Amino acid sequence: MSFEPVWGAPIAWYLFLAGLGGGAFITSAFLRWKHPEAHGMRLAGHIIAPVVVIIGLFLLMFDAEAGLHNPLRFALLLHNPCSVMTWGVVFLAAFVIIALVTLLLDCLKKQVPAWLEIAGSVFAVCVGAYTGALLGVCQTFPLWNNALLPILFLVSAVSTGMSSVLLVGGLKFPKEFDSVGVLKKFHYCFPIVELVLVASLCFITSYNSVAGFESVMSLVCGNWAVLFWLGFIVVGLVAPTAVETWLLFISKPGFEETPKAHYIGAAADAGVLIGGFLLRFLIVVAALPVALV
Repeated sequence: MSFEPVWGAPIAWYLFLAGLGGGAFITSAFLRWKHPEAHGMRLAGHIIAPVVVIIGLFLLMFDAEAGLHNPLRFALLLHNPCSVMTWGVVFLAAFVIIALVTLLLDCLKKQVPAWLEIAGSVFAVCVGAYTGALLGVCQTFPLWNNALLPILFLVSAVSTGMSSVLLVGGLKFPKEFDSVGVLKKFHYCFPIVELVLVASLCFITSYNSVAGFESVMSLVCGNWAVLFWLGFIVVGLVAPTAVETWLLFISKPGFEETPKAHYIGAAADAGVLIGGFLLRFLIVVAALPVALV
C-alpha cells in the first residue's frame, strides 16, 4: 500500500504567502540599510509582510477543516517542542506581531527601532526556511524530505518578497524605484541561485528512491512538465533574469528610468511571483510517496 498526499493548492498558497511576507519584510530592512530614502517602498514592504502571512494562515485554517471547527487543536501544537509545526507556530506568531508593530510605527510616521527590524528579519528568515521544513516532516515523500528544500524555499521567499516590493515601487514610486540600484542587482542573483537549487533538488531526489525518481519525472517530462518548464522555469526564472539582464547591463543609458522600462520590470517581477507560487504548487502536487508493502 502507499500513503497519498493530502495537501493541495491551499497549502501551496499558504507556503507561498508565508514566504512572500517574510521576504517583503527582509526587503524593507534591506532598503533601510542601503536605500533609506525609499520611504514609500519600505512602507509597501511593511504592509505586504503581515497582510499576506495572515491571509496564508486563514487559508491554512480553512484547509485544515478539523482545526477550523475546533481552533483549540491549533493551540495544542505548542505542547510539542520537538515538532517542526510547533516551531512554525512560534515563528509565525512572533513574525506577525513584529510585522504589525513595525507597520503601525511606520503608518504613524515614527522611527522603527533598528533592533525591531533586525528581530523581524531573523523571524522572517525562520518563516521562509520553515515553509520548506514543514513538508520534510512527511518522510514517505522523497521530494519533500530533502535538506535542500528549506534553503530553496528561503531563497524563493526572499526573491518573491523583493519582487513584490519592486513591483509596487516601479508602478507607484518610480523615483524611488530608479534609486534602488543595489536592491535591483542583489535581487538579480536570486532567480539564478534558485535555478541551481531546483536542478540540484531534482538530481538528488531522482537518485534517492523509485518514488523520488518518479516524482522528478512527473515534473520534467510527465503530467506537470508543461507547467514546470513553461510556467516555473520560463516565466518564473529565465524570462525575469533575461529582462533584468537587458535592463541592468545592456539597454541604453537612461532607458531604465523611463516609464516603459518600469512596466517591463514590473512584468518581470510579476513573473517571479508566479514562479514562486508554481514552485510550491508543483512540489506539493508532484510528490509521490514511497510504496510500503
